[in-house]
Amino acid sequence: MDNVVLQHDRSTGASAATRAGLAAEEARLLALEAEYCSHGDTVHYTQFPKIFSGCEGSFMLDAAGNRFLDLQMWYSAVNFGYANPRLNAALKRQIDTLPQVASQYLHREKIELAAMIAKDAEAKFGAKGRVHFNVGGAQAVEDSLKIVRNASNGKSLMFAFEGGYHGRTLGASAITSSYRYRRRFGHFGERAQFIPFPYHFRGPKGMSKEEYGEHCVAQFARLFESEYNGVWDPKLGQAEYAAFYVEPLQGTGGYVIPPPNFFQGLKKVLDDHGILLVVDEIQMGFYRTGRLWSIEHFGVQPDVIVFGKAVTNGLNPLSGVWAKEALINPTVFPAGSTHSTFNANPLGTAVALEAMKMMAEEQYEPMVMAKGAYFLEGLRDLQRRHRIVGDVDGLGMALRMEICEAHDSYTPAKRLVDLMCDEGMKADLEVAGRRYGLVLDIGGYHKNVITLAPALTMSYAEIDLAIALLDQLLARVAAA
Repeated sequence: MDNVVLQHDRSTGASAATRAGLAAEEARLLALEAEYCSHGDTVHYTQFPKIFSGCEGSFMLDAAGNRFLDLQMWYSAVNFGYANPRLNAALKRQIDTLPQVASQYLHREKIELAAMIAKDAEAKFGAKGRVHFNVGGAQAVEDSLKIVRNASNGKSLMFAFEGGYHGRTLGASAITSSYRYRRRFGHFGERAQFIPFPYHFRGPKGMSKEEYGEHCVAQFARLFESEYNGVWDPKLGQAEYAAFYVEPLQGTGGYVIPPPNFFQGLKKVLDDHGILLVVDEIQMGFYRTGRLWSIEHFGVQPDVIVFGKAVTNGLNPLSGVWAKEALINPTVFPAGSTHSTFNANPLGTAVALEAMKMMAEEQYEPMVMAKGAYFLEGLRDLQRRHRIVGDVDGLGMALRMEICEAHDSYTPAKRLVDLMCDEGMKADLEVAGRRYGLVLDIGGYHKNVITLAPALTMSYAEIDLAIALLDQLLARVAAA
C-alpha cells in the first residue's frame, strides 16, 4: 500500500480520558436524536447510526479520528471527492459575490450553466433543448412529469421499470416500483405500469444477456399488438401512456446493467407508439459510468433528461431537467408552469458551472473507464475466492457485488449484507498496520447487493485498499 493511502490514516493517539469524553458526547447526541429527530428521512438503515465529523477525498472521519473509506459517496452525489478544492473554492467565491437572489431575477451562473448543458445535449443527441432547474432529484422528476403530461394533452399514466427508483415525493413515488414507499400514503390511482428490466443474473436460465434483453423488449412490444392488451388503440394510433421513465443503470435496484442492445430496441417501440423516453440520470450522470450521461453508452436519443446529485458534487442542492425544445419552449411551457423559491439558486448553479467546466477540461471518460475496469477485476477476484459473492458487474465506476448464500452462490443473503455494513462501521479492519472503517450502501431487489459508487478521483492505491477491506469483510461475515 503506497504512501498516498497510508497518509490518510493517522492515529490520533487519544488518551483514555479523551476517548471516554468522545463516547459520552456521542451518546448525548444520539439521545437527543432519538427524542427529537424524525426517523422518516432515511437515517436509520443501520442499528446504530454513525455520527461523522469530517471528510476528505475518499474518506469520512469521526470525532475519534477514525478514517472510513467511502465506497458510496453520498449515493453518488460526491463524484469528485469530498472537499474538492476547486469546487469548494467556487462555492466560497459565490458566497462573497452573489449568494442569494430571487428566482424571478436572472444571474450569470444560471444562464451559462443551462447553455452549457443544452449545447452538450444538442451535440450528443442532435436535438435542441432547454434546461429547467430545481433543488432535489425528486423535485426535478416532478417537474418532468408536468412537462410530459403537458406535452401529451394531460395523459397521466407512465411506464417505468421493476426495480426502478425515481424519488419519494408523491408523483415520483407513483413511478417508483417499491410499494413500501407508497404503502402508508393512500391509494395511487395513477401508479405507473412496471415493466421487467433485463436483470440477467436473476433472469431465465439459458439466455445470453443480449438474448434476455431482446426478450424483455419483445414482451413490452406485445402490449401494443392488440387493443385488448390494454394500452393501445390501433384505430386512433394512440397509446394511453405518456412516457417511459428509465434509469439506464438501475440505482437503488442494485446497479443492474442492461445489455448494450436493450435500449435501442425499447426506443423503437416507444417511437412507433408516440411515447416519450425520460431518462433519469440523477444517480448515474456526470461520469459515474464513464460518460457525462450514462444513456450515451446505449445509442438512443432521450426526449427528456432528469439530473441532480453530482452536478454540484453534493455541495449545494441543485437538480434539473433537459427537455427537447418542442416540449419545453415558453409557448408550451410558460412562466409559472412549475416553481421553487430556490430552484436556480446562485450557490448551486455556480458550483455546477465550475463542475461542468472541470469535466470539460479533464479527461474523465478514459480515466473513469480504466479505474472502473481495474476495480471490477478486483471484485471478480473476490468472487472467485468467496462463495458468498454471487455476481459482480460494473460500468465505469458504477459497480455491484451481489451477496448470496454460500451453498449455491445465488440465494439472496440480505442478512450477510446487513452484517457487512454494520461491521464496516466498527473501524477495526486492518491493512498494512493501519485501521480503517468502510462505508457501504445496500441496494437490489432483495436488498442483498453492495452498490459501489466510489469517488471518480480515488487513486489506484485506494482501489487496492477497498478490495483488501472488502476481502476482510467477506471473510468475517462468511465465518459468522
